[in-house]
Amino acid sequence: MSFRKEPPYTHGTVARSAVVLVNLGTPDAPTRGAVRRYLKEFLSDPRVVEIPRAVWWCILNLIILPFRSGKSAAKYATIWTSEGSPLKVHTQAQATLLRGALGARGHDALRVTMAMRYGSPSLPEVLAKLAAEHCERIVILPAYPQYSGTTTASISDAVFAYYQQARNVPELRMVKHYHDHDGYIDALADSVQNHWEANGRGEKLLMSFHGVPKRTLMLGDPYHCECYKTARLLAAKLRLSKDEYMVTFQSRFGKAEWLQPYTAPTVIALAQAGLKRLDVICPGFTSDCLETLEEINMEVREDFMKAGGSTYHYIACLNEEPAWIAGLAEIVEQHLIGWPTMMTAQQRDAEQADADAGKAVAVSLGATQ
Repeated sequence: MSFRKEPPYTHGTVARSAVVLVNLGTPDAPTRGAVRRYLKEFLSDPRVVEIPRAVWWCILNLIILPFRSGKSAAKYATIWTSEGSPLKVHTQAQATLLRGALGARGHDALRVTMAMRYGSPSLPEVLAKLAAEHCERIVILPAYPQYSGTTTASISDAVFAYYQQARNVPELRMVKHYHDHDGYIDALADSVQNHWEANGRGEKLLMSFHGVPKRTLMLGDPYHCECYKTARLLAAKLRLSKDEYMVTFQSRFGKAEWLQPYTAPTVIALAQAGLKRLDVICPGFTSDCLETLEEINMEVREDFMKAGGSTYHYIACLNEEPAWIAGLAEIVEQHLIGWPTMMTAQQRDAEQADADAGKAVAVSLGATQ
């Protein structure tokens, strides 16, 4: 095996700790070419599409990319902002705020950054920068509260693939999930209550999670169960009875059966049955993106209104809500236990002095770095 070229080991350098907030990804622009590149990387991941590679290559390259890229680009154009993709903007802001929140808790020597599983900034790019900054302890924090082999495991694949070619591998801690973490549930409840205080309360709260093929559940993926646990905990926090909320799954792709009930048909059925006012939240998304802003807030809204509904409210993702940043900080802190991320100035000076002493010994023995 050949290893990639890395920054040389330097004696006297104090090792740093870092947190990488990783989201799914987004095109660099709402154009056919940019969306095609993004979709090709995303849909080529065997974690995302579990179809024999040869068969899927033909479907992807001869059908999906030529015909879907333009349509998806038009959808992205409806939500694009002057700052860029909403998902990327929110994820970057979350990383920045998380750095501040952890610093306020005493972790002022901690590096916090963000990466995308697909698109830019890529995980390999970010991990290479952390290596250059002498980060030898890294927490990988997926932006997905509920674990799935199609999302969280794919991040693990990318991290391990990167370090498989590295000579100096850092200590790694992988956050698997936080679907039932108090900080996450409390932040969701706050967002719903704040929305109700400002806009009034609908007849039903619909919790729409991203869908995955049903076969993943049959093969042992815990995603379905974790979504329902999140929903139960949120409903309990909001003191909702069973008939006051529903769980559905959105973004179905292809002809295979996915987790049900599906969001759009459910919303239509509710309106046709006489429900007039509906509130919709997407707990599985921590940042607003195409699936929430265009699919849920535009397409599904239209479905509901055309089917006879009169008032439809989409409750925004957690984004940069203070309660969510505090929750993220709590989650990260639990995975930092034992690492020297909380040090006084005197302790940092002592650590550097110890490193300098070690370097002097190494140089006396012939080291050049």
